[in-house]
Amino acid sequence: MNFTDLKIIPPILKAIQSEGYVTPTPIQEKALPVLFEGHDILASAQTGTGKTLAFAVPIIQAIYLSKIQNPVRKLHALVLAPTRELAEQIKDSFRNYSKDLGIRTEVIYGGVSQKPQEAAIYRGMDVMVATPGRLLDLMQQGFIKLFDIKYFVLDEADRMLDMGFINDVKKIVSFIPTPRQTMLFSATIPNEIMSLANSMLHNPVRIEVTPPETMIEKIEQSLYHVAKKDKTNLLIDLLVNPKMSSVLVFTRTKHGANKLVKELLSYGVKADAIHGNKSQNNRMRALADLKSRKLRVLVATDIAARGIDVDELSHVVNYELPEVPETYVHRIGRTGRAGFSGEAISFCMNEEMHLLKQIEKSIQTTIPKIKHPLYGIRDIMEVGPKKKNPQTPKNQKKESVKTNVVKEKKSYKELKEEKESLGSGFKRSELPKKKTEVIVEKQEDPKPAFKPSYPQSKSPFQNKFNKNDGGKKPSYQGSNKPAQSTYRQKKV
Repeated sequence: MNFTDLKIIPPILKAIQSEGYVTPTPIQEKALPVLFEGHDILASAQTGTGKTLAFAVPIIQAIYLSKIQNPVRKLHALVLAPTRELAEQIKDSFRNYSKDLGIRTEVIYGGVSQKPQEAAIYRGMDVMVATPGRLLDLMQQGFIKLFDIKYFVLDEADRMLDMGFINDVKKIVSFIPTPRQTMLFSATIPNEIMSLANSMLHNPVRIEVTPPETMIEKIEQSLYHVAKKDKTNLLIDLLVNPKMSSVLVFTRTKHGANKLVKELLSYGVKADAIHGNKSQNNRMRALADLKSRKLRVLVATDIAARGIDVDELSHVVNYELPEVPETYVHRIGRTGRAGFSGEAISFCMNEEMHLLKQIEKSIQTTIPKIKHPLYGIRDIMEVGPKKKNPQTPKNQKKESVKTNVVKEKKSYKELKEEKESLGSGFKRSELPKKKTEVIVEKQEDPKPAFKPSYPQSKSPFQNKFNKNDGGKKPSYQGSNKPAQSTYRQKKV
């Protein structure tokens, strides 16, 4: 099936072909006819399957046909996305598919100044792509009204759940009028998402595309066992390969991403980081540099990488394995898109072996292991916690002590001699006499007595003087005056 076989009007079809798309993906082939008929849908589809086109084209076509009869610009469509990067990607897709149709699409999200977004709202728009937090803020300030919404899309609902946005989504949905056409897309459909779908959708059509286990078969996977201290060196050695032209590296933390970028830059590798602490402008610039090949390596955390869509991304590197098996599928799904080949390389240290087992169980595939001449399995085995060996010297020492105790209990005579030796404070066989004499001398060595600088025989008045003087020791050296006369002078 080609796009020409679907009910797409010529202007949009031309825009799709200009993007280089000829054959629809499975999600597009199943969703487009249903959405053209006006049904609600609940679709489970992974990132990179082309779901943005699947919901963007029907919305653009419906708005364009309605504007022919009523050209007044109103906010007719709302798309909610969990991250800023994904919101930007969706905005770009809407604008690309609606070229020369007079449809205006704007994006609203936090992390940037609110003033330009207020100006875009005053100018008017047909489609709004937004993240839940900033949209609620603008709604509470009275800048945005959702009275005219006819098409509502909730993209990556499972990620909304993971990031704690579900309550915000429910608040927003309560302001959207009914009837409307609702489209919910999610990689997985847990119970919470199913409950949300039941409250939002009206007689939805359930659409499921190729499961992730089958999709990742198109991606070449490999695994290196490597110690934590050697991960950076291994990554730099791999980057010697010119085929790794555009690489997305995943770390668990923002600090780890920044640290890795500094290491790569010190070796002359063009790299940058993208995570929550980066400003939106810096994140967008880094993503644009990766797409234009100005940047070779982009280090990202999982949440920040959500929405990254680079067609010719050559490699994905799991510098640290994810703690959730489904996240592994999301990560490596960034490569191998739009018919291009892709490779996914993972680093696994000894402490991450349990994560590796969970991932392989989830994808029902054993990831091929590659032995590196410098960073191999032997290195990782030395790094991990050592197993307790009953024959270690420490345990052998304990056993020998127990054996001696048994021998000492054999004879009453031996016990009596031991008691006598302990009573003396030391064993003669262990402490030589010379050492014992030195210890005794040190203990009996008295401290030198304090020698006063004045005569010993003093009157009671002198003691009184010392007390009145705050306890300070007077000095009479160099003075011929007696203590008593000095006291009398002070008294007078």
